[in-house]
Amino acid sequence: MTAISPAAQTETAGPFEVTHRLILAIALPMTLGFLTTPLLGLVDTAVVGRMGQATLLAGLAVGAIIFDLIFTTFNFLRAATTGLVAQAYGRGDRREQQAVFWRSLVIALAAGVTVVALSPLLLAGGLWLMDPPAEVEAVTRTYFLCRILSSPAALANYAILGFVLGRGQGTTGLLLQALINGVNIVLSILLGLILGWGVAGVAIATVTGEVIGALVGFAIVYGRFDRTDAPSWAMIFDREGLRPLFGLNRDIMIRSFVLVAAFALITRIGTAFGPVTLAANAVLMTIFLVAGYYLDGLANAAEQLIGRSIGAHYRPAFDRALKLTMAWSLGLAALTTMALLLFGRGMVDLLTTAQDVRMVAYEYLPWAALTAMTGALAFLMDGVFIGATWSRDMRNMMLAALVGYIAALGILVPAFGNHGLWAGLNLFLLMRGLFLLARIPAKAGQTFRSVQ
Repeated sequence: MTAISPAAQTETAGPFEVTHRLILAIALPMTLGFLTTPLLGLVDTAVVGRMGQATLLAGLAVGAIIFDLIFTTFNFLRAATTGLVAQAYGRGDRREQQAVFWRSLVIALAAGVTVVALSPLLLAGGLWLMDPPAEVEAVTRTYFLCRILSSPAALANYAILGFVLGRGQGTTGLLLQALINGVNIVLSILLGLILGWGVAGVAIATVTGEVIGALVGFAIVYGRFDRTDAPSWAMIFDREGLRPLFGLNRDIMIRSFVLVAAFALITRIGTAFGPVTLAANAVLMTIFLVAGYYLDGLANAAEQLIGRSIGAHYRPAFDRALKLTMAWSLGLAALTTMALLLFGRGMVDLLTTAQDVRMVAYEYLPWAALTAMTGALAFLMDGVFIGATWSRDMRNMMLAALVGYIAALGILVPAFGNHGLWAGLNLFLLMRGLFLLARIPAKAGQTFRSVQ
């Protein structure tokens, strides 16, 4: 292990107490921040949905899935940065925290430029994978060709947010998420609905929000750096420093790609049920994301506190962070499911004015509401494993859950149609959480033995 200079030491190093207040100080701001993301999805879907054409809504859904496949594949930039920064924070190593940030930011910008350069191939591959009808494909092309320009800024925001979360700065994370999505929401309504630019206006709004967020986020993070702890470029690009980041990136990238591919199967299989069911599933997936993002704030608290406890070599903080975040996650998940069952129809009505889409969405709404409960443990376990940097186990358990998911779809969809599709998604979420939970005792014992 690299020695830490006295200048790099802070009062955060060593044992610390995990309390409800500490958890909520991280989780509440990030819950509010992350809620702006599904709110953005709600607004985008509502802007297009209120045009009254299922084809436009389906085209937006297919385009959004393609971008999920692209951008969420790079979610390792956020996750790996959070875990490594949190552990350096627990050790009190401020210089390494800055080094992790610069490594992640350089990788993010290079990856974003590469994505733009490869955009024709990515669009062709996405359309081949999703295989939408011709009229839906035309809408998807318009959306894609505008939004792809946001790639460098969007990926830079992953690195910036990862650094902020690794230090437990939930309020700053809230500010950045609210800024990115707030700009996006306002411009989506203005450009897409008021000025009548439609799907292209929604995409341009996304590009603008990501660029503004990246510029402001970088200014905030860089402005807080203590120059006396600034790492040299040789340290930033040192092979030993890059190795854990690339190792985490590889495993988390595979995990993220598998996760998005699993969600993409919902849309891909849904195309066989026709444009109306496809559009209804898109509306319900937006509601599912509301539940997921709502619980992600607690997963972020787990990331920071678990990583910090390992950096500080303090097992009691690890155990208490796991216990308290799990209790909060399951409790909020139960409340979320009940709220969606009670008020979900109103959300559907806000998302689309097409009556045929509404009627189909009502039928499958209970499945979307149930995802909060079946997914709560999975979301939390992701946070635990990211903070602990147990990326290999997270990847392997994701692959195991995917095998079970595909088997479930193969049995349930032919027998129950779209009901089977949603039942399969809930089983997938449940398997992910349980598989990861089962690995914690052995991994925690191994980790804290190795750091004593």
